[in-house]
Amino acid sequence: MPSLTDEQRAALASVLATGPRVRKLARQFERAGHEFYLVGGSVRDALMGRLGNDLDYTTSARPDEIEALVRSVTSAVWDVGREFGTIACRIREDDGSEWVVEITTFRADSYADHTRKPDVIFGDHLGGDLIRRDFTVNAMALRVSDAELLDPFGGLADLVTEVIRTPAAAELSFSDDPLRMMRAARFVSQLGFHPDPEVVAAMTGMASRITIVSAERIRDELVKLLLTDNPRPGLNLLVDTGLAEIVLPELPALKMERDEHNRHKDVYEHTLTVLDQAIELEKARGHEPDLVNRLAAIFHDIGKPRTRKFEPGGKVSFHHHDVVGAKLTTKRMQALRFSTQETKSVAKLVELHLRFHGYADGEWTDSAVRRYVRDAGDQLERLHILTRSDCTTRNVRKAQALRRAYEELEWRIDELAAREELESTRPDLDGTRIMEVLGIGPGPVVGQAYKFLLERRLEDGPLGEERATRELLQWWAARES
Repeated sequence: MPSLTDEQRAALASVLATGPRVRKLARQFERAGHEFYLVGGSVRDALMGRLGNDLDYTTSARPDEIEALVRSVTSAVWDVGREFGTIACRIREDDGSEWVVEITTFRADSYADHTRKPDVIFGDHLGGDLIRRDFTVNAMALRVSDAELLDPFGGLADLVTEVIRTPAAAELSFSDDPLRMMRAARFVSQLGFHPDPEVVAAMTGMASRITIVSAERIRDELVKLLLTDNPRPGLNLLVDTGLAEIVLPELPALKMERDEHNRHKDVYEHTLTVLDQAIELEKARGHEPDLVNRLAAIFHDIGKPRTRKFEPGGKVSFHHHDVVGAKLTTKRMQALRFSTQETKSVAKLVELHLRFHGYADGEWTDSAVRRYVRDAGDQLERLHILTRSDCTTRNVRKAQALRRAYEELEWRIDELAAREELESTRPDLDGTRIMEVLGIGPGPVVGQAYKFLLERRLEDGPLGEERATRELLQWWAARES
């Protein structure tokens, strides 16, 4: 095992020197005669100098004993999953610092051949717990009583060489919990490490075993992967090992055969580049990592394989791939149990991602700009990011022209919004006023009149009450005749 650097020793010491209440919690377990270790990601992150305010411990105590000991330190206790051996709490120190602590009984879980849920088995010693953990860099433990680092599977060495490797044989590890294959891809992106060849081989050979894991757990790992700073390596690993064929088949489907004249770009690589650029724009525009934005980048062209057509003269077309892609997006996100709102938002962005190109090809009227904003609704900022990111051409002149065109469009949107309160576009007369002007009561006709005035508002901008009333009466007279 490589020696700890001075910085790593200091980092581990600082974890054990956390606030008085956290130290008191550790002493409670020791006094009760239980083993108590900082473990997993907490140790890994401390050694990497990136520990947050979350602390994970493992212990020989059973869940009921854990809860009783924790309540002697804090009343902010909740049951994360007693059946899985985990009790969590929040500890607030006098200096205002706050720690979220999870404590889990030694575990030795495994999956049966055809079940989506693991058999939870509590273990009796640390070694049995660590060998069941996903990767060696997460299978290190820091004994709280004497600050000794326990590293039976070479996690520190793998941390130094930046390798994702399993404590037990990869086939056994992934058989015990197939979701670890998804987690391997996530850690490749999250940590910037590379997978051990044995891990890649096991993922490739055992990809079909992921089908016993629930869609919700697969979705959660995919979300964590996409929200890393660099999802591309993890997505490539999922595609290369065949896992993506099962959990996200629309992504590898983008690796279409190139036409003989090479007339269209590599859609798969284009998609990952769009994702990279969307992440850069998120940061540049001051946004936090945005799942909807990143899913839209992944899905925006998934309609292309279904719509590809070879035209006369060797040209390749993908007519209506935006509409087809929106439907495929909805279907996939529903299968992965994403929320209704997330699904609708991503599908809307996929459907609208080509709309801008009409602007780039010619001048839009103010009416067209209003409709663009109205159709985007609350997804306008995300549509800005997706559309800008979708430019991956190597033709510098073309790229500059597209960038200028979109900058102009955003400027016109801002100008119209300032002048007309564009984001809250409504007719100049509300439903009550419509009924007063026409002398009618509630009913479908009011909705028809409202829609007519909204169209007039989109076409010409604010009409004012007088003109809106006049045009409403003209519409009503024409309708009556």
